[in-house]
Amino acid sequence: MQTNLEAPAKEPRTVGEGDAIRLADVRRTYRGARGPVEALAGVSLRVRAGEVVGVVGPSGCGKSTLLELVCRLQAPDGGELAAEPAVYMPQRDLLLPWCSAVDNAALALRNRGVARAEARRRAGALFGELGLAGFERAMPHELSGGMRQRVAFARTLLADKPVLALDEPFASLDVITRQELQTWLATTLAALPRTVLLVTHDVEEALLLADRVVVMSPRPGQVVAELEVDLERPRVRTEPALVALRARALEAL
Repeated sequence: MQTNLEAPAKEPRTVGEGDAIRLADVRRTYRGARGPVEALAGVSLRVRAGEVVGVVGPSGCGKSTLLELVCRLQAPDGGELAAEPAVYMPQRDLLLPWCSAVDNAALALRNRGVARAEARRRAGALFGELGLAGFERAMPHELSGGMRQRVAFARTLLADKPVLALDEPFASLDVITRQELQTWLATTLAALPRTVLLVTHDVEEALLLADRVVVMSPRPGQVVAELEVDLERPRVRTEPALVALRARALEAL
């Protein structure tokens, strides 16, 4: 079991001045089987309300730890962390196999005390906007991988938190489905804007979706570069400006 080496810092708190997330010199260390494992070593980052920020970096650099700290699933060992309430969407969809698609999405509402019928109605209303109309009663095993991720995203939206923390949501999908869902997510966020912190191993995905891309160093993770993605949407993978940003991000990595 992983535990803090030091007394945890204060609980994350809400922020103001137009920010949804603010980290200053945040540190996190685990007790590993062979001794201390330093995951984050002084991460500083600000995310504006309504901004989509992509976080890229090598495997094991602390990207997922960063999301879990923002979502209050862990506490930092040091530094200052303030964040608006956030909901975490992991890489796996984690749909309950015995529940229909609409009931899986409605779990976020049921957990908040909403009655079953009302939860189903509100979840079903969102299905049309997410391209899931007609699949409300389908069971998870009847859905494609991409559709399962859309159901999981519907559940995330229905949690009604100001911040969405997405942890490589398309990493387990095939290339074609992943590209389709990247386009779909960009369209969805334009229609249903949220503050988003998106962790991905795919630099191109971050550039297609984010307003700003943060590049992290190998473990222990630190922010080594921030790239503003001031490009009109929808973005094209082959446009010269995006290709140039991709080269800068890879150089920073």
